[in-house]
Amino acid sequence: MPGPTPRRVLHVGAEIYPLIKTGGLADVLGALPSALALSGIDVRLLLPGYPAVLQALPDSTVVATLGPAFGAASLVVRLGRLAGIDLPAYVIDAPALFDRPGNPYLGTDGREWKDNPLRFGALGWMAAHLGLGDVDRSWRPEIVHGHDWHAGLACAHLAQHPNPGCRSVFTVHNLAFQGLFPKDLLPSLLLPEASFVFDGLEFHGQGSAIKAGLQYADHITTVSPTYAREIQTPEFGCGLEAVIAHRSAVLSGILNGVDYAVWNPANDPLLEARFDPSGAPAQLRAGKARAKQALQKQLGLEPVRERLLLGVVSRLTTQKGIDLLIEALPHVVPQGVQLALLGSGDGKMEADLSALAATHPQSIGLRLGYDETLAHRIIAGADVIVVPSRFEPCGLTQLYGLRYGTLPLVRSVGGLADTVVDASPGAIAAGTATGFTFAGATMTDLLATIRRAEQVLRSPAAWLAMMKQAMATDFSWNKAATAYRAIYDQLTERVPVW
Repeated sequence: MPGPTPRRVLHVGAEIYPLIKTGGLADVLGALPSALALSGIDVRLLLPGYPAVLQALPDSTVVATLGPAFGAASLVVRLGRLAGIDLPAYVIDAPALFDRPGNPYLGTDGREWKDNPLRFGALGWMAAHLGLGDVDRSWRPEIVHGHDWHAGLACAHLAQHPNPGCRSVFTVHNLAFQGLFPKDLLPSLLLPEASFVFDGLEFHGQGSAIKAGLQYADHITTVSPTYAREIQTPEFGCGLEAVIAHRSAVLSGILNGVDYAVWNPANDPLLEARFDPSGAPAQLRAGKARAKQALQKQLGLEPVRERLLLGVVSRLTTQKGIDLLIEALPHVVPQGVQLALLGSGDGKMEADLSALAATHPQSIGLRLGYDETLAHRIIAGADVIVVPSRFEPCGLTQLYGLRYGTLPLVRSVGGLADTVVDASPGAIAAGTATGFTFAGATMTDLLATIRRAEQVLRSPAAWLAMMKQAMATDFSWNKAATAYRAIYDQLTERVPVW
């Protein structure tokens, strides 16, 4: 007899690695659906038709043509398999919405596209109507799983139907980005005025796409257990803490994972010097030393093995705590600490870092922008990876650092608190330490933690033991996939998730 029909799940997001990426959301969309497919779920994707995505979709077929709507003359829905990802994907082919310079959300001038609510409103509407079964009659998901505000309106559209025939899951990757829009945009978003209420998508006189997801989804997840607790408080809730606390019975914190096929120092094609996490201690030490030396050479840093080399791969924002790092650098760089930093963002932070790098060219290697190859080389070659965030839903950089034996130095919030074991004397003695954590969002706390890392680095045996413990931790996507599958199963069988 044939086995049971696999659960059918549609994942909806605004970016996906390696095709289009501005942050960790792309890494999640590039890895989690594949992990779910390996577990036996029938997974498909829905993505905006950016040029890079359409180029990766050869031999696609048109399953629907709709419009005019959302500011576009037509919305052509294509279905194919994305090159390099090997999952079926629906792509909204609408050049007027998605064929633009800049990144998915900003123009080349760094400003948000004014029609972003319409662009991603089309994404949410299409996701809902795939769930309702009236876009592709040959495949209908049981679960529509939306990621971040870009997909939040899918839950609002599904909620307009008393028996939609599918359930919804909404994952908050970063509550700070909310997808706000004016009320007069409701008709263009094909939403009824009745949805613009306090217990709907209204938020301080505007519509909020992320609130739509929080309010209407059958189940809500965040990307770490600690962040799920934090966003129910005023400090981290971004004004939505009451909504989230009210729906806490259907809220789960599921830690993101790492795609170890991409992030593995033993076979990483982007590294000049590779090393095996399971190698003998002498080989591991020598491999890390070669990676550090290669990074110092690439960035023009003084090639001194004994100096603590800090690595940062980050958006340059106050959320990421980069202002704290800028304050701390003058206190440690003159004493020999080095920095390799890759990122872009706030103009003043870029200018301050550029000035520091010009003053200390052999100690600070700065690259403004994003470079995937350099990101891998910093994470492999630095001694520690620094993530001093004021809030951090999950964080992936510290997980990559763990795998590469680059010890995370992080503020103990969100997913950082869930994944890094501080190098306290007891943890070092017990062999459980994997990095360095601090509590306060202050330069003083960050500076003290950098000095603690320097002290441990002076003990090669203790440092190597921490490296090996860090590299042995398992944050593969299998665990997250198992947790999501349990939610899907309970929702589709109409069993409440508590």
